[in-house]
This record gives sequence, structure tokens and C-alpha cells, in this order.
Amino acid sequence: MQRARSLARLNGRILKIYSQRTTTALRAALPLRLALPHLEPVLVLNVAKEVRKDTLVILRAHELAAESPAAWSDVLPQLLHATKEIDRMFLARVGSFPVEIVIRYEEIAPIRARRMKLLYDAALKVLAARQGDLRLRGAMHASFSRDEFAQLLSELFRLYAEETRSLSRSVRLPRMLVPLRELIAQELLNVMIRVARPLAVEIAATTFRPVPPVSPGTRQNR
Repeated sequence: MQRARSLARLNGRILKIYSQRTTTALRAALPLRLALPHLEPVLVLNVAKEVRKDTLVILRAHELAAESPAAWSDVLPQLLHATKEIDRMFLARVGSFPVEIVIRYEEIAPIRARRMKLLYDAALKVLAARQGDLRLRGAMHASFSRDEFAQLLSELFRLYAEETRSLSRSVRLPRMLVPLRELIAQELLNVMIRVARPLAVEIAATTFRPVPPVSPGTRQNR
């Protein structure tokens, strides 16, 4: 379980960096600069929600890896059901801000399912590689090439951005910005995607630096 939790922590750090880079880019984009005071509280809470959801997926992958393999068609409904409780907690926290959010499951569920499947499969690969004495970074090196990992992150970021766009459509905006709602949602997606690819390449380059040799007797990070 510790190995899965270390992977979940790494994933959480990556998502938070993506959210921070996105917010910085949004401040330079019109009309998002006008809408940002209304969007930013939602974006901050949303990344916390996504970290919790991803942790759920990674820990579930660990549990099933230790048992008999399960078909994704059996796993997905369980995960989608569990994420709705995380959504309810998110909505309760958003309620303390002067914004309203409606989660459109008919729009979000297919996006969420694709993102969870990508993360679930990646987690299974990394956790399987960690069955030996590999550190987390070594297990990732054994599971992906640098380019494959960058592509994985880029796709995970893209799906994250698509779900965030859906949420942004239901944020309560000042009357003067309401006619721009769809434009704001689309520009939010555009900015998030522009941030995604360079960040994915940057993180992959950092992650795939050569792993220093471990001295005999040094305790491995599990």
C-alpha cells in the first residue's frame, strides 16, 4: 500500500503544478482575466477534488493488482459511484463561495471514465514494476519511455481540462459576462491545453533523469 500511496502523492503534486501553471496563464488571457475572480475559487477546490479521485483510482489499482485481475467493465461503475461522493463534498465546499456549480454527469461521465482508465492502466504498470526493489522513479522508467510518459501526462491533462471546462459552464458569473459564458469556457480549455503539453514534456524530462545508483544497505523508497 505504501508504494501505491507514494505514486498517488506524486500524481497529486503533478496536478497541483498543472493547476498553478494554468492559473498563471489565465491571468494573461481575456476574457478570462475578467472571469478569473469567479473561476479561481472553483479551480482551487477542483484540483483538490481531482487529487482525491485520482488517489482513489490508484489505490483501487493496487488492491486489484494484489487480487485476481478484474475486468475494467466491473471496476468502472464502482469508481464512478465512489467519485460522486467526492463530488458531493466538492459541491459542499463550493457552497461557501458566491458561486453555483452543477455537475453535468451526462457530459462529464465519458470524459471522467477515459481519464480514470488511462490512470488505472498506468498505475497497474508502475505498481507491477515496483514488485521488485525498484524505487518509484525506477519503476516508472521500467514502465514507460520518456516520450510515452509525456504523452500519458498530456492526455491526462487534456481530459482534466475538458472536465474543468464543463464545470466552468455552470459557474455563476456577473450579468455582463453571462453572454460570454461559452467563450470563457472554451478559452479556459484552450489555455489549459496550451499549458498541458510543455508541462508534460518538462515533467517527463525531470522524471526520466538517470536514477543514481543505490549504495548497498541503503533503504529503498517504497
